[in-house]
Amino acid sequence: MKNKLFIFSNESISLKENKYFCDNLDSKSTPEALNKKFDVNLFGRKSKKQRSHEIKLKKVKIFSNIFSYLSEIIKSTKVDNTKYLIISISPYTFIICVILKLFGKTPIVYLRSDGYGEYKAILGNFGKLIYHLMFSFISLISNLISCRKYILRGHKGKVVYPSQIDSVWLRKPKQPDLKNFKLLYVGRIRVEKGIFSLAKIIKNKRNIFLTIVGGEKNTSYKINQSNVNIQTTQNNKLRLIKYYDDHNIFVLPSFTEGHPMVLLEALARRRPVVIFDEIKHVIGNKRGIFISKRNFLNFFETINHIKKNYKKIQKDMTKNNLPTNKEFIIEFNKSIDDFK
Repeated sequence: MKNKLFIFSNESISLKENKYFCDNLDSKSTPEALNKKFDVNLFGRKSKKQRSHEIKLKKVKIFSNIFSYLSEIIKSTKVDNTKYLIISISPYTFIICVILKLFGKTPIVYLRSDGYGEYKAILGNFGKLIYHLMFSFISLISNLISCRKYILRGHKGKVVYPSQIDSVWLRKPKQPDLKNFKLLYVGRIRVEKGIFSLAKIIKNKRNIFLTIVGGEKNTSYKINQSNVNIQTTQNNKLRLIKYYDDHNIFVLPSFTEGHPMVLLEALARRRPVVIFDEIKHVIGNKRGIFISKRNFLNFFETINHIKKNYKKIQKDMTKNNLPTNKEFIIEFNKSIDDFK
């Protein structure tokens, strides 16, 4: 009989025709994979907007307010042979960690990104202070799993390497059209993701085109530029791969990142990647990633260098040893098991 694993998230989850949906692919795929070993119960916030990725789990619960959420959490503490996994640190999940500890449970907190950088990008130094206070307390009452060692900030914890890469992603990629600069960004359209900064950099540039794959179906954001094309979040793997193959350069403009899986996807499709100074730590030993300053002159110099040396860069990228989803899940299962 499987042990129970309660997963608590700040993720917005929508309900339609008795099916549950979320926008973050990792928030669906990781619980689904963990469900093969554990009896996963997934909890999240109820979304008024329709989300993109169907969560293929039988046990999903969503809540419209923090009080009903906490009530269900307290009920879960009465179940034996159970572990508690918290996804990321937010005010919601901070409260959940405290409640679990008050009821004698030690949660496992999975840090998917650098919260210090994210909160600073959204709220400035005040946001960074808020996250510091939450992180400092949670690190005292929880077990930690992170996608990068530096995100642990010297605290004890396990490190795993998230990935969605499988044999389909590693199939021979299509050769790109290099006539124009066809840039691609896959991810959420948020200030901290730097996408508005990127759009501003390439504004009114005739031979540079940007496709954004990550638009929500109902949203209030606007990027009114003739060279920017926004597509909704893509939940079909083959169609998503086609987006990578139909473009020649992938851009990750984030102000902060931990272990971006879209970067791995771009490298799997042998599409050179441009990042900015703030996240140069993501390069590691991976080939095909280029750093630019956040201004047009340096950005154009970078993408022009890629265009002129494209074949050589692609050949060099074949030497990358990319982590796979199978390896990630094995590591994650082991990390959870190690915490008694």
